[in-house]
Amino acid sequence: MAEPSQQNLDKMWKYVKGYAEKSGTTMHPTPAVTEAVVKGLAMHMDELGKPLCPCNFYKDKQEEAKLRRWMCACDEMQIYKYCHCLLFVREDGLPITEYLPDGHEGREVYGVVTDPTPDKGRALKHKAPAASADVDNTPSPASSSAAS
Repeated sequence: MAEPSQQNLDKMWKYVKGYAEKSGTTMHPTPAVTEAVVKGLAMHMDELGKPLCPCNFYKDKQEEAKLRRWMCACDEMQIYKYCHCLLFVREDGLPITEYLPDGHEGREVYGVVTDPTPDKGRALKHKAPAASADVDNTPSPASSSAAS
């Protein structure tokens, strides 16, 4: 498998560290999880010029990149503070699910996981009611994830 450029790898590490601080989350406590996602983001930067989430399968990455919804930090992270990649999590490694709508896969899998820093993150929380209707149409990380 090809390796991402050092330039984009460095850029993604800087972004991920900054976003974790800004959103009140931490990077996953298992280094291999964090490293795999950051590497996937950097590879997409090399390929697409954008940090498309590496934890989904896309029929057409170029078209998906134009939509922005799965650009890191994805819409789910910015609206619900939920990272299906498990890149941005609580210190115990669990994803925050308390803001997810009922029936969302994250809530079904993890239950209600509270946000230890509710005053941080969720820049797009005002979009939550409109986004909740589209939740069932999003790719399922469990059934459609593909390593990049």
